[in-house]
Amino acid sequence: MTEQETSTAEHPFPLVIGVTSAPAERIRLTELLDGVAPLLLVADLDELRRLLATPGTPPADLATPPPATPAPPPPDDTLVIDAARSVARWGDREIVLTRLERDLLACLTTEPVRVWTYAELHRSVWHDEGLQDKADVQSLVKRLRRKLDQLGTGVTVVAVRGVGLRLTDHRRPRAQGTGHSPGGR
Repeated sequence: MTEQETSTAEHPFPLVIGVTSAPAERIRLTELLDGVAPLLLVADLDELRRLLATPGTPPADLATPPPATPAPPPPDDTLVIDAARSVARWGDREIVLTRLERDLLACLTTEPVRVWTYAELHRSVWHDEGLQDKADVQSLVKRLRRKLDQLGTGVTVVAVRGVGLRLTDHRRPRAQGTGHSPGGR
């Protein structure tokens, strides 16, 4: 055994394992545990079991998952939100998003694209139940519209009178989010 192996065996490093299928909760865990310990995030216990299974001998109660096929790159007319890097990309252009802008855009791009009430957006983006201040949301939307315009997309956030907000695509390109429901609620 080398000196490094001996040191590791005597002082194992901590590993935090988070189990949640909600991407917003994954982001929240990552922010909370930043710098504390290595973090492994999995969607469910089956995924965790597959990761922990000894190679070549999967547990009897789990079928071998199909090999992962890489996703094709999105077309150039797709707005891509990279939640991990907190950026929005359109073709070869990128803009940096704040945490609030990223979470708002993640809400608005979840499938199916729908109208979100101000209260729903406040719960999902600010993570608070009691406050339903339209001014917070409207201010954030104003900044986000500016950034989307800088990218040159036809995608923007529009108000639906008496209801809330939704993502609209004036040029009809697709908007591709993270594929999850923000806030895990």
